[in-house]
Amino acid sequence: MWSPQIFGIETLVAVAVAGREVPGIAFGTAVVPTYPRHPMTMAQMALAASDATKGRLILGIGLSHQVVIEGMYGMSFDKPAVHMKEYLAILGPLINDRKASVTGEALTFRGAVDAPGAESCPILLAALAPAMLRLAGTHADGTITWMTGPRTIEEHIIPLMHEAASKAGRPTPSTMAGLPICVTSDVEGARARASKEFAIYGQLPSYRAVLDREGAAGPADIAAIGDERTVAAAIKRVADTGTTELIANVFGSAEEQARTRELLGSLL
Repeated sequence: MWSPQIFGIETLVAVAVAGREVPGIAFGTAVVPTYPRHPMTMAQMALAASDATKGRLILGIGLSHQVVIEGMYGMSFDKPAVHMKEYLAILGPLINDRKASVTGEALTFRGAVDAPGAESCPILLAALAPAMLRLAGTHADGTITWMTGPRTIEEHIIPLMHEAASKAGRPTPSTMAGLPICVTSDVEGARARASKEFAIYGQLPSYRAVLDREGAAGPADIAAIGDERTVAAAIKRVADTGTTELIANVFGSAEEQARTRELLGSLL
């Protein structure tokens, strides 16, 4: 179960509570913004959630967007690649070794975190641009994409990240691909709904760039929409890119969502 961190409740707290109660599945964050949380704070929260879920946490983090960080938080979005490189340089050692010593341009931490019994968790970086993809390959365990089509994943996301990981002597990184999915008999209605519900992603620069790369006019062109056969074929196309896991954002009416979940369950 993947949980976003947008403007609702704190997702790592929610994951810790849900994971304590629900056995048998993993929990991932897709994704927690880094700027409002020092990497020490992120490590503390992630280790607590990992402990509560008995090691079933996947920590997904990301930059968020300039309009959010500067416009809402009033924080500088200057040099995001430097910020993320130093963030990972602190967060990774704290998660894995419980200590870090980094004096950076944007971030500094010298110390340790005490989390006895908590298991380390994989760290995935939301990455679309080349600089972030290289960081995902060299300093994280993989990436989480959103609103990114299969051609872009196959020709841009995976090659850049895998090349960076190989050069760094790291294991093959994971690729988690998030897409809106709706099994429906009303294709045009679902496309109209997708265009409205996901309109913001056609405007944010990072998503606009991958939509353009895919040749998509907007989010509705990326979403997997149609009957069972059509949606299953779209999911297979994503799998054929080498993607590790599909993150299904199920949308539509209650009936369409139930129909979509039934198909997804059958594909497992």
